[in-house]
Amino acid sequence: MSTASARERLIGAAQDLFAVQGVGATSPRAVLAASGVGQGSLYHHFPTKHDLAVAAVGATVDDALAQAMRTLDSGSPAIERLVAYLERPREALAGCKVGRHTSDQAVMDDDGLRDVLNAYFVRLLGVITRIFRETGLPDDVARDRAHAALAIIQGGYVLARATQDPDALTAAVRGFVGLLTQKETT
Repeated sequence: MSTASARERLIGAAQDLFAVQGVGATSPRAVLAASGVGQGSLYHHFPTKHDLAVAAVGATVDDALAQAMRTLDSGSPAIERLVAYLERPREALAGCKVGRHTSDQAVMDDDGLRDVLNAYFVRLLGVITRIFRETGLPDDVARDRAHAALAIIQGGYVLARATQDPDALTAAVRGFVGLLTQKETT
């Protein structure tokens, strides 16, 4: 196994385990077992659990941002891009891999890890705000709508997990999209 592939396997295993169990509850031993790499590789690439957590949470954020940007930065009209982002298929019962880290006290107590999450949400809010501005909304209204759009996704995940109903996320998105796209009546 090459050095690069061992590092990638460790990060991938950590991402999966952190998404399910949280950073605080996941031991380096569990990451080793899930990755199939040797202990020497773990400590060569990540001398501390914190180093592994920074790499894995960072990779999760990078993956999520890349996926969001493929839709949000496409050449389609503004509202079409936003609706495509909101309506894209999601594993509702799994929850948002980034959003779930906000309920992990080990992440929120660590300035570096919390900063990674903060940067994700700030960037996503900025892009969605820009899209709403493209529709002619003033800055403050565009910012408020961006917060609402992102809250619909995060809240939809929470409702789906709490009720064990994946349609809860779909219904939340459908309701918000309906509000976005409804025609003004006079």
